Amino acid sequence: MREDEASSGPRVLIYSHDTFGLGHLRRSRAIANAIVSGDARARALIVSGSPVIDRFAFAPGVQTVRLPPVVKFPDGGYASRDAAVPLDRTVALRTDIIARTCAAFDPDMIVVDKEPAGFHGELLPTLDWAAGRGIRLVLGLRDVLDEADRLVLEWERKGAVETMARFYDEIWVYGLSRIHEPLAALPMEPETAARIAERLTFTGYLRRDLPERRRGREEPAVAKGPFILVTAGGGGDGAALIDWVLAAYEADPGIPLPALIAFGPFLDDAARAGFDARIGALAGRVVAITFDSEIEFLMSKAAGVVAMGGYNTFCEILSFDRRAILVPRTEPRREQAIRALAAEGLGLVRVLMEEDGRAPERMATALRALPDQTEPSRVLVPGLLGGLEAVARRVRALAGSRVGHQRVRAYS
Repeated sequence: MREDEASSGPRVLIYSHDTFGLGHLRRSRAIANAIVSGDARARALIVSGSPVIDRFAFAPGVQTVRLPPVVKFPDGGYASRDAAVPLDRTVALRTDIIARTCAAFDPDMIVVDKEPAGFHGELLPTLDWAAGRGIRLVLGLRDVLDEADRLVLEWERKGAVETMARFYDEIWVYGLSRIHEPLAALPMEPETAARIAERLTFTGYLRRDLPERRRGREEPAVAKGPFILVTAGGGGDGAALIDWVLAAYEADPGIPLPALIAFGPFLDDAARAGFDARIGALAGRVVAITFDSEIEFLMSKAAGVVAMGGYNTFCEILSFDRRAILVPRTEPRREQAIRALAAEGLGLVRVLMEEDGRAPERMATALRALPDQTEPSRVLVPGLLGGLEAVARRVRALAGSRVGHQRVRAYS
């Protein structure tokens, strides 16, 4: 029994592998903040591989541990961020840090973001240890993982279905089944499929609110009036979107609203320099910032948003009821395209697919029309933004019910 067990609230460890971009960390941050905001006694610990985790603010009661970072290449391969360290050595170090951190924190529940076994299986020793102690294990999945053919190959290679069935008490999908069912395409034995279905909950999307305003926060002057926010997420794969928007402003001097581009911290330096030069020639019609860890403030003020359509940006567009143009990437995953096209089908956003042509005039036409688009709130989708409330309810229900060594596993 922990020394503080009698007086403490639930203790939740959140694993976020974070090999590329900001998506996993930002989702984990929203969940952790919601857990502690609903219970002043609750504690959450995020174990993350993000190299920029220290640039984010977290609610009181949320702590973080940073893992040695790895990088993901466009072809889907990985390497240690420190090029002098072999990847297998970095994975071994991450595995040890995760195990030691979990043992020291002694959580009631572990919530794993997206990867059932963790990056390169680094979570498996901790899952085995936690299962033996009756710690509740939850797998959290975004609404869309990838198109069926790619997902099946990836999960078969990783043994992900077996890991999911063996260890996890519940599976939370942070979305709605009417938009997408991320596990539907996976081949499973009928008995396994039935077990997974019993544990599966669609929570709805994770609503975002304005964070506590950072002291000394400054915003570009353009944000004082109507503007279009262009966000490339982490920026590592956002150059094509930024280029297309700039080309539209270069081709059409009559676009009515100025643009504020958030490059993202991982945008290539050479690409950034080229964009800065082009922005300078646009005489104030477009301005740019590198990164804003409180981008919710800009999102809430924008007259419209242009984005790629990653999970977190999509949640913010819905939460702040912003008109939006989504330009989803299709490599190395079609996740964004699947989400964007489903949302467009419901009337929530407008989508421009690059495969249909990148003419500057096409983007300019969409930018001109953006202020007159229908807001997402005009479309009635029951339960659309109920995710954080659903997560908080499940945490309260599960965290106090550790099951000792009586865990029932699908696989021995």
